[in-house]
Amino acid sequence: MRPPRPSDVLSGLVTGLFSIPEGMAYASIAGFAPAQGLYAGMWPTMVGSLFSRTVLMVTTLTSAIALTANSALTDAGLDPRNLAQVATLTVLTGVVMALLGALRLGVVLSFVSNAVMTGFSTGIAVQILTGVFGDATGYDPQGHNKLRQIADWLIHVGDWDARVTAVALATVAVWALARLVRPIRAMATLAALLVVTVGVAVAGIGVPLVGDIATIPRGLPMPVWPDWSAAPELAAGAVSVALVALAQAAGISAAVPNPDGSRGDTDRDFTAQGLANLAGGFLRGLPVGGSLSRTGVAASAGAKTRWAGVFAGAWLALIVLTVGKYAEYIPMPVIGGLILVIGGELIAGRVPDIVLVFKTAWPSALALVATFLATTELPLQQAIVIGAILSLLLYCWQAARRGGLSALVRDGGGWRTAEPPATLPPGEVTVLDYTGAGFFAELPWLQQRIPALTGARDAVLILRMRGTPGLASTALLKALLGYAERLEARNCRLIIAGADPGTLRALDHGGLVEKLGPHGVYPARARVFGALDDAVVEAERWIRAASRPKQP
Repeated sequence: MRPPRPSDVLSGLVTGLFSIPEGMAYASIAGFAPAQGLYAGMWPTMVGSLFSRTVLMVTTLTSAIALTANSALTDAGLDPRNLAQVATLTVLTGVVMALLGALRLGVVLSFVSNAVMTGFSTGIAVQILTGVFGDATGYDPQGHNKLRQIADWLIHVGDWDARVTAVALATVAVWALARLVRPIRAMATLAALLVVTVGVAVAGIGVPLVGDIATIPRGLPMPVWPDWSAAPELAAGAVSVALVALAQAAGISAAVPNPDGSRGDTDRDFTAQGLANLAGGFLRGLPVGGSLSRTGVAASAGAKTRWAGVFAGAWLALIVLTVGKYAEYIPMPVIGGLILVIGGELIAGRVPDIVLVFKTAWPSALALVATFLATTELPLQQAIVIGAILSLLLYCWQAARRGGLSALVRDGGGWRTAEPPATLPPGEVTVLDYTGAGFFAELPWLQQRIPALTGARDAVLILRMRGTPGLASTALLKALLGYAERLEARNCRLIIAGADPGTLRALDHGGLVEKLGPHGVYPARARVFGALDDAVVEAERWIRAASRPKQP
């Protein structure tokens, strides 16, 4: 583990300060005790940062998690203000996350396409922005989806509170100016927070403060024992909360990659978030997950290692213990202004991916737009399901197009590719190279490309399958069996070359190895064309024997 850097300590301080108003606001909006939003940013954040593979990911409460947790409790007929029942939900959420990590089911998220993830993370960033419009301008936009809320917010610019808006704009301006000064660029977020907060206090500008949400507690949370009798009613809800949290966190590694260039590990991130919930569940915390906005705050403030998240939780605990009452004087428009900046940075960071998707293929662009609209229009758990379905459809579409079939022709001492012949030449060896996923959707396309048997006699077709990672389709296997039988009926033969162990097992279980007989299947060799060369020797021997005049 890399040692902490001074920038991590500073980043942790900024993130810890942010966690006070943001955590309390999210908890309050969702109907929980505001103090529970603070507790969600202490021990869970430290534990999550220690074990996460996405090193800058800050594990804490988000608005989507808070709202989903409230829905899980109320749908089960339970009280969001009951600490023991909330603890049960948090612990169960942690168990689900840790179990998914232990079973290494993070690979499921690797099937989520970049287009879908880009649409999802951009939609989340838009949610972050719309969530602070009220704090930044004093006007809470109306509308049942985020895009309509943006339109309503812009249309009603005349209803914005002038003092609130001025403070938010001043915060953005101070942040932008600090970013221009190289020595304090990493401290721009903290500088804007402190300078504008002091300025508002000195000038006596009347705007909402953190203390208007609730009083910050003067001590650390005491342990609470979960109400295990509520576990059966909360089991399904815990799965929903876990999926929402994990889906939100899945986009963080792409939006905020590891500074050292190391690769992420989704399974380890799952486990880290599960451990964070287990730690917070017994200490009055709400369910938590990777927070894109809080991670953006940490990265913007100069976070370099996982210690930034550890310090964020430690600073929050220290602030609450010592000077928590002073944090109540932070103006909410300052928080709103900085989150607008952070949300804007997150969206700007996705612009290259958006442009790339629109330049590549229209199905990917359609999936991006659909996922974005679902994330801004529907409850997050529904948007996740839609994104997963779209990713599956994209995968199937791409897999169906992946299948390739080309002829290999001798060229001196090697091989060159060519178009497959329309018909199988009689008395010759024809080599076809198949590269695909062995997926049933490839079958119609392959049937159009494989040579017809009109006029074929005493010929051998060698099908090279070295690039096929197993044979996933029984339909494709049956088609090969049928083609082998039609070849046999015309005194021709099929030979498989370069089959990997997975493909070989599928061919054996499907009866094709037995059908092709001795020397009918050549497993892949260490030498690239080793199996093919052996198959050609056998094919030429067979043709000589087949064309030899029969003895009377």
